[in-house]
Amino acid sequence: MMHETGIVRNLVAHIVRAAQDNGANRVGAVHIWIGALTPFSPEHFREHFEEEARGTAVEGATLHIEPSSDVHHAQAQDVILQQLDLEVPASEGDTT
Repeated sequence: MMHETGIVRNLVAHIVRAAQDNGANRVGAVHIWIGALTPFSPEHFREHFEEEARGTAVEGATLHIEPSSDVHHAQAQDVILQQLDLEVPASEGDTT
């Protein structure tokens, strides 16, 4: 359980840093790939993710999870962040 929490905590921290580095005030969506040999089902991952995201720019983001069933995949033990949809406020004077 502690290992699983650590994986998700590190992932959320990485997403928060990416949002900050890009001037985003909120993360709209997160796309994750979960290897077949990780300790997570999609539901289990979602529970951990929502808990760790609470109180951060990631809270409330739509979570898209692509689980793999390929135990022979080179990254079967990994959780991979595939894409982030960041909400960056328009700069003043920006008319687009």
